[in-house]
Amino acid sequence: MSEVATQVSPQVSLSANAAKQIKTIMAKQGFDKFLRVAVEGGGCSGFQYKFDFADAPNADDLVIERDGAKVVIDDMSLEFLAGSEIDYTNELIGSAFKIHNPNATAGCGCGTSFSV
Repeated sequence: MSEVATQVSPQVSLSANAAKQIKTIMAKQGFDKFLRVAVEGGGCSGFQYKFDFADAPNADDLVIERDGAKVVIDDMSLEFLAGSEIDYTNELIGSAFKIHNPNATAGCGCGTSFSV
């Protein structure tokens, strides 16, 4: 008897604040693109988040949509972001997209790099 491995698709969520900010940025820029979120090697803790724009999703991208805001994440980055929430915070020291990542075992003060 052979066993069949079941793979659960890791999900990433988008907060209402992040969706609102993405739509605001797109409206100010005058285009309708996707926000691309990726994980790259580097940063002070080993990995870092990268935010960019994409005209369309790639074949291996996960597409997240909330309230008309669209985010794409590539397959490799998704492994590091499984279970995360993409948020947008507006604090006294500045406003920024933040990723609440349950896989990160350590992070840096800037909030853009992490280790697993």
